Amino acid sequence: MRRNTPITLLSAGHACVDVYQGAVASLVPFFVAERAYSYAAVSGIVLAASLLSSVAQPVFGLLTDRWAMPWLLPVSTLLGGAGIALSGVSGSYALTLVFVAVSGVGVAAYHPESARVARIAGRGGNKGMGWFSFGGNLGFAVAPLMVTAVVATGGLRLTPLLALPALVGAVLCLPVLRALEQERQRQAAGGRPAPPDRADDRASFVKLSLAVVCRSIAFIGLSTFIALFAKERMGGSTAAGTAALFVLYLGGAVGSVLGGTMADRWDRVTVARWSYLLSVGWVAGVVFVPGPALYLFVALTSAGLYVPFSLQVTLGQDYLPSRIGTASGITLGLTVSIGGLVSPLIGSIADAASLRTALAPLIVMPALSWLLFRSLPEPAAPEHVAPQPTGPQPADEAHQDAARPQGRDATDAAPTPAPARLDHR
Repeated sequence: MRRNTPITLLSAGHACVDVYQGAVASLVPFFVAERAYSYAAVSGIVLAASLLSSVAQPVFGLLTDRWAMPWLLPVSTLLGGAGIALSGVSGSYALTLVFVAVSGVGVAAYHPESARVARIAGRGGNKGMGWFSFGGNLGFAVAPLMVTAVVATGGLRLTPLLALPALVGAVLCLPVLRALEQERQRQAAGGRPAPPDRADDRASFVKLSLAVVCRSIAFIGLSTFIALFAKERMGGSTAAGTAALFVLYLGGAVGSVLGGTMADRWDRVTVARWSYLLSVGWVAGVVFVPGPALYLFVALTSAGLYVPFSLQVTLGQDYLPSRIGTASGITLGLTVSIGGLVSPLIGSIADAASLRTALAPLIVMPALSWLLFRSLPEPAAPEHVAPQPTGPQPADEAHQDAARPQGRDATDAAPTPAPARLDHR
């Protein structure tokens, strides 16, 4: 397998999973039109996708710190697809909540382990994680187009067709997992020494997590209501709402790649800090600037909120090197899903006043993220990340095999040999 092939396949698989996160918001206008749900009711659907995900993310993160569980990638992908596929079959609001919650659990199970595998496949680099995140954001961007193409033609009863990306994603991850296991066995046979220990920086990790929570509230709040907001602003056109949601998700895909590229020139903390500062004005533009300029500010907002996205994942792993799965689950999953917990409040304000009034407080969120990033240090990135075994391990061995960054204070430690290439000719 060529060097960049694992990240390419993981990125494509990530797209097949995150299309179901985007599908929840994409289904909102159809639930309103076909079932006459209120803003508060559709916010509850987003909450159902987020609530169980929020609880499950740290659990799966802790489990992947104890054991490498690559089988979670295909299984969780199928689970995420099954929930969304069944969400439109029944007219029952309670069953819709259950099915969307099942999809949320699948997405929650996928992210901690996939982030660990992506860090290994990308040799711990920012670009590798950036491309992995690009796949997820591309899935978000495709979601409104896919949902509209399926549901607009035959109604919510056709949602079982939305299971197709899950089948594709489950297949794509299999050759990557096989190649990484072969590489792990080769390195184990060669007696690779364990990398030196490095202490966790829990205080910085907490600050980082709070910053990601604020970002999550801004982005999930916009993604839940931007289609309805654009439809309202553009004279009631459903196509206008779908276009706004597509631009929001596509801008995120572009932002993820830009973040990884810029972090190679400037450090991750600096890039994230400036991105959040600029995003304050761009979110304000979405809420207050009239006319078609809405789409420009939606694109800028999305890129601004997603430039830090992959950088925050690797920062979390470097702040918490002994708990890679937990760090990944929080920065990539838990704090992302927390934004869905705020959606019912936004919906209630929108029902009582207006969507513009409900979305205005989101302007503050990137400002809070900027403030939190001002006091964060830039940790040294690891030289490489080695594959873990796929079976159970003692806790100390699991921690040795997990990715550990080389700190600036570790210059006297024993050198770690260069990783073998994933190039099985």
